[in-house]
Amino acid sequence: MNKKLSHSELLAIVKSVPMLTPSANQLLQLTAQEDHDLADVVNLVKTDAKLTARVLKVVNSAAFGLLSNITSIDRAISYLGERIIVSIAIGDSAGKLFDKELAGYEATGGDLWRHDLRTAIAAREVASQSGADISPDLAFTAGLLHDIGKALISDYLLGTAPDAIQMIRSDESVDYLTAEVAMVGFDHTQAGYELAKIWQLPEALVEVIRYHHQPSQAGEANRALVYAVHLGDNIAMLSGFGTGADSMQYPLDPGYGNYLSLTPIDLENIILTVDSEFSKLQESLTANGEE
Repeated sequence: MNKKLSHSELLAIVKSVPMLTPSANQLLQLTAQEDHDLADVVNLVKTDAKLTARVLKVVNSAAFGLLSNITSIDRAISYLGERIIVSIAIGDSAGKLFDKELAGYEATGGDLWRHDLRTAIAAREVASQSGADISPDLAFTAGLLHDIGKALISDYLLGTAPDAIQMIRSDESVDYLTAEVAMVGFDHTQAGYELAKIWQLPEALVEVIRYHHQPSQAGEANRALVYAVHLGDNIAMLSGFGTGADSMQYPLDPGYGNYLSLTPIDLENIILTVDSEFSKLQESLTANGEE
């Protein structure tokens, strides 16, 4: 059995993680506000020369195949849309966390980012098609960030995956969150929650990170959003893009139907949309890191 972390040890791990860049943090704060518009995003990006350069590099990458280069940041952001701008900012600011090998989950480097990106696309489609009063772009951002806690506790879960799976198989009331607590004292949602507070993320994103496996426990104001990410997370895992040993080891909360109006056909269409959009979005964001 691995040594369990105390709360102070967990906080020390969290505090060792670099802060988000000011631009990324401000962008997350801005896009969580219901009354913002794309002009606000443009004005914010213009204050960061590095982010501006990244955005222009992405929009002019081969992934989009434009006939002529875009040199105006206003046009670039209008063309790419908010979700890609947020993805660039997060990837540029916290890319090392997302690309980290999750050895404790028996996952390779980049698996976390690929899973989160699929979850983000799925959560956005759920928000768009469910009829709920949820910002699709906020659901996308929340999906990108929901599993960040795994990068914090993975090293401390090294070698525990077989024991975790055995615990789940021997007791129907146990899921991977329970196994994580048994192994190291905290689960990845608790670790992510502590990081979200240190990063001073908007409350809606904090709640998604903390409750995406237990959406009924989220505050009523953000519960529909948390359910959208919860469902998006399950869709990503169901499509074969999880983060290793814990994939499909969490129960689906059927309460999502109280907040999201989706038919089986809707869900099938969302899965198809995720599959078709993932490759292009992944390709475009890969250009963000090219030299």
